[in-house]
Parts: sequence; structure tokens; C-alpha cells
Amino acid sequence: MRIVSLLPSATEILYALGLAADIVGVTHECDFPPEAAKKPVLIKPRVDPHARQAELDRQVRELVSRGESIYAVDADLLESLKPDLILTQDLCHVCAASPDDLATALTRFQNPPRVLTLTPHSLDDVWRDIERVGDATGAKSKADTLVANLKCRITLVESVVARPGRRPRVLCLEWLDPFYVAGHWVPEMVGRAGGEDVLGRQGESSFKVTSEEIAATNAEIIIVMLCGYDAARNAAEFRAVQLPDSWQKLPACRDQRIFAIDANSCSSRPGPRLADGLELFARLFHPDLFSEKLLSGAYLKP
Repeated sequence: MRIVSLLPSATEILYALGLAADIVGVTHECDFPPEAAKKPVLIKPRVDPHARQAELDRQVRELVSRGESIYAVDADLLESLKPDLILTQDLCHVCAASPDDLATALTRFQNPPRVLTLTPHSLDDVWRDIERVGDATGAKSKADTLVANLKCRITLVESVVARPGRRPRVLCLEWLDPFYVAGHWVPEMVGRAGGEDVLGRQGESSFKVTSEEIAATNAEIIIVMLCGYDAARNAAEFRAVQLPDSWQKLPACRDQRIFAIDANSCSSRPGPRLADGLELFARLFHPDLFSEKLLSGAYLKP
């Protein structure tokens, strides 16, 4: 089978199912595992991914207001690859290419490939998408085994964090200029890792909040998880922000419990590594219960 993945999380799922040899095309963001970046790239952004947050937000809003796509599909390359299956998403048109981005390119095909659209809103949705990819690619047995293992890991975490009873109040920042809090599966991850998400809405999209709303949360832990950024860039972006004076009253700032994480690895991509992210959350929330070293988080001084 010849597979094109227009979604980093789908690429990770395919590799986890042992289908690397079947992947003939990916996006500019498909960087895990590292060998995925060597595949032909069919998608490129029409915005500058290296721009500061406010400028990047402006570019995105400008394109959206004109009814234009944020991503450009290399229709010539897609046609030449002759895929049997294309994996895409319809969850967030800012995060990755959508079926709408494919529409024009697919008109070139006399016999269009199958398009499998992934639109998860919860961890269970993510696990079902893994199973759907397994069904579509003939890797059902491997998908079932992978999902069972992921669920087992999360159940183990839940059994450990249930012991102390107390759940720290957690603020998950998905963007800083303007402020956005994470949604979809992230509040669920926080809850199952033994915390309480103070603003995020489980199963719903991320949304904009004010600095005053954040100041009123009494958050005990802040996780900086800017969408698409690794831990180093998240740390740098947070340090560049002039925090409101009102934030100094937050327990997270007072007790120095602010962490930047690799969002690509832990929270942004709805794939197998969400289990890694949930385990990291549990270690951040309850360090006394977990002896494993914090490899993916970086402490930030407010």
C-alpha cells in the first residue's frame, strides 16, 4: 500500500504500526521518528512558522479572513506519488492540512485515493483513530495491541495518583500572545494524571482567555505547551513575555512550579505519545509518587 500522511500524528501512528515502508509522502512537520523527515514533503505552510507569536497569529487570521488555506499542497508531487490512502484531519485547520486543502489536488486523479479523516476530541477518540488506521492499512492486530498497551499505561498512572486524593490546580497554556488554554484531550490528560484543569474544557477546542481570568484561577502548576513548539522554544517564548503583576499571587509563581514541555511530544499531536505526555503530567503533579527523572519538562522561573 502507498500511504500519504498529511498529519504529524498520523505519521507517528503509521510508524508505530510498522508501516514506515508504506509511507510515500508527509508534511513539513512530520519529524518523529526522525527518519520520517526524509520522506517527500507534500505540505508547506503559507505562514512563517519562525515568526513571533503575535505576528504568526496575525498571519493566520489574515489568511482565514480571506477564506484562504494556511497550507499549500504540492499537487504535482501528490499525483506522481500515486497514493492508495491519504490520512488527514478535520479538527483544526490551523494545525494541519484538512480535506478542504486536498480538494483541488484530488481532481487530478482519475481514480482518487481513499481519504481517511481523523478528528479526535478525547483520548478514546485517539485510540479509536489508531484502530481505524490499523483497519485501513491491514494492521489491525498491531493497532489493537498498541491501543491495549497505551490504555494499560494510563490505567497504571491513574491507580497511583488516586492514592493521595488531593489534585493540584493546573493551568495549561497553549499560546501566549494572545493567551489560549488547551482543550480537546488535554484537560482529560490533566485529570487522569491527578490534576484539575482550571480553565480548559474537556473535548472542546482551545480558546482565548484574559490575563485577569488566569490571575483568578489560583493555579498551583502552570504548563507552557505552545502548540507545535518543543520545550526549548516554549521556555524561550515564556521568558519573553512580560507577565502581569497579578500573576505573582498565583501559587504556581510563588512556589516556582512553572514548566515548559515539548508540546509535539506530549500534548499537541493526537497519537501514541499522548501516553508519554500523561505520564509526564503525573510526575509533574505528584513528584513524590514517581521516581523517574523528568526528562521532558523544563522548570521556568516566573
